[in-house]
Amino acid sequence: MTTIHPERKKSVRQALTWFSIAAWITGVWLLVLVVRMICEYLLGMDIPTWAHYIGQVHGLFYMVYLVTTLNLGVKARWEPVKWVVTALAGTIPFLSFFVEHWRRKEVTAAFQLDQ
Repeated sequence: MTTIHPERKKSVRQALTWFSIAAWITGVWLLVLVVRMICEYLLGMDIPTWAHYIGQVHGLFYMVYLVTTLNLGVKARWEPVKWVVTALAGTIPFLSFFVEHWRRKEVTAAFQLDQ
């Protein structure tokens, strides 16, 4: 097994931490957005004015998620398909939680972050 330089480990670990935080926040806000849309469009409920901002908040967090995905992808040297799948995970309800878990396992193993 090859040894990973401690500075690279530190850099990847930090990128992974920020990615995980962004993935969870984006996923939660996406679920809130889906609930809002179901209430408004499927159930025909009148929603308060502030609820119209939920989509914008999710969009802002999604942009942060994309930046953290790019940061981690560069540091972990992902192939383009992995970047695209990871980036799209922030647009499909619940998927960001699963992809975050998968990427965390992959990166932790590849960079020996649990040692």
